[in-house]
Amino acid sequence: MSKFLAIISAFCLLAATGSAQTEKLVREGNKLYEQKKFKEAGATYQQALLKNPTYVPGMFNLGNTLYQQKQYEASRKVLDAAAKNAKDKNSKSGVNYNIGNTYMSEKKWEDAIASYKKALRANPQDADAKYNLSYAQAMLKKDQQENKDNKDKKDQNKDQNKDNKDNKDKDKDKGDKDKKDQQDKGDQDKDKQDKQDKDQRPQPQPSKLSQQQAEQLLNALQQEEKKLQDKMQKEKGVPVKTDKDW
Repeated sequence: MSKFLAIISAFCLLAATGSAQTEKLVREGNKLYEQKKFKEAGATYQQALLKNPTYVPGMFNLGNTLYQQKQYEASRKVLDAAAKNAKDKNSKSGVNYNIGNTYMSEKKWEDAIASYKKALRANPQDADAKYNLSYAQAMLKKDQQENKDNKDKKDQNKDQNKDNKDNKDKDKDKGDKDKKDQQDKGDQDKDKQDKQDKDQRPQPQPSKLSQQQAEQLLNALQQEEKKLQDKMQKEKGVPVKTDKDW
């Protein structure tokens, strides 16, 4: 896209409504303007407006000097005043065209589009206004697409950051679970080891009696039983049977 046409519309200063002195000052300002002495030209236009505040050529050209000095907001204020006082369509078209240029310089595409449309309503044949209108519309569309792309990218980054956070939380939860599982497994292994250690401890074994000891124990038990029977028979008055000696 080529740069917009920053052509400044200018009045032919032969308006019959201005006084001779006012017109003279405006002509002097125009000479300074052509020499690119915009600050001096602006001061001269201001002198002309002191004599006739509603003199449209003076306001129009003062707005142009401010535009050339990149004082876009100040330029618009003066040009808006010129638009309100302009009587013919060509003047209205030129003023709105220049207002559109101030907006274009600040990349305020929507305001520029509105100004160029006003210029074309007053003068539909203005080729420069048509070109700049198309340029402003294309730049607005380009910016809107870039803003949309940036928003989509920002949303994607936001979603990615959310996914990363979710994954991080999942990893943390998994880590905590693994740690707990390891701890539980350690406790189980410890219990198993303790059981194995207990099973491996020497257990008390029943004592084994020799044959002689067993016979002695049996005889002792028999003697005790005989004594018990003898005692019970005496208590019942039963004669005690004694073994014969052979």
